Amino acid sequence: MPNTEFFDATTRVNGGVGFCPPGPDNDALVLIYPPGPNLGRKYNLDSHTVNLGRDISNHIVIPSCSVSRHHAQLTGEAGLRLVTDLRSTNGTYVNDVPVASGYLKNGDLLRVGDNIFKYLVGSDVESAYHEEIYLMTIKDGLTNIYNKRYFGEALERELWRAHRHHRQLALIIFDIDFFKKVNDTHGHLAGDHVLRELAALIAGRLRQEEVFARYGGEEFVVLLPESDGQEAAFVAEQLRKLVEAHRFEFDGKEIFLTISVGFTVIDGHRRVSAAEVIKAADAQLYRAKSGGRNCLKGAAAR
Repeated sequence: MPNTEFFDATTRVNGGVGFCPPGPDNDALVLIYPPGPNLGRKYNLDSHTVNLGRDISNHIVIPSCSVSRHHAQLTGEAGLRLVTDLRSTNGTYVNDVPVASGYLKNGDLLRVGDNIFKYLVGSDVESAYHEEIYLMTIKDGLTNIYNKRYFGEALERELWRAHRHHRQLALIIFDIDFFKKVNDTHGHLAGDHVLRELAALIAGRLRQEEVFARYGGEEFVVLLPESDGQEAAFVAEQLRKLVEAHRFEFDGKEIFLTISVGFTVIDGHRRVSAAEVIKAADAQLYRAKSGGRNCLKGAAAR
């Protein structure tokens, strides 16, 4: 069952004057970002032509200053759905690639301004929609990594395992240095792009059993089961170097980033609460930021 904190009502796009080649028999857009009252809203694409934009004359109205009055158009072509950018100010993106015109595939991410939609098509769109709603309860819509809610549940679970089996557990917490400057200099769309790219970069470095989540804003956490201080410090330093060496790019401009990292380790012999572990890691992050940033600090939880 979908979580009731998400909007599960559907919006049906009707009509269409004149003849157009038919689109898919059953397709829809689901809003997966940003958070808000419309998160999870499904737009059934029943019309051959569907317009998206800020103006109220559009089939799908997106009230955001990053969206042009007439931003993009979806049209049916021989059983496919074609997306066309209508010379918008901020462009139309499919899977983070700017497009003037292109066909959508099932599961593609369509970005219009700062709004991200997931395109669903097939004989069982309703089932796919409810699966998407479930994913919204555990995944961050912007970065597609775990969200704060899932991380909290995972931390409680791993703390219980660590205590029961007397095993070590490490928590890394980091955030982007001077991230506000990125938004102020390059705009919020660039900031969103950087967050997505950084998340993908870090996720590619971590092992499957390590829980990586967006904790809030530009702050991220990594949970390392059965890891001691040496292992935690090694992973933390690898992540710091990875970000420092990477060249982020948006709209043809390079953006240089660094991160400050804090970590803490528990040995599992003493019962420690999730709040205590987070507080201990956060204190180390504060030390890293106070110590000049682009560095890491760590200590055992007390």
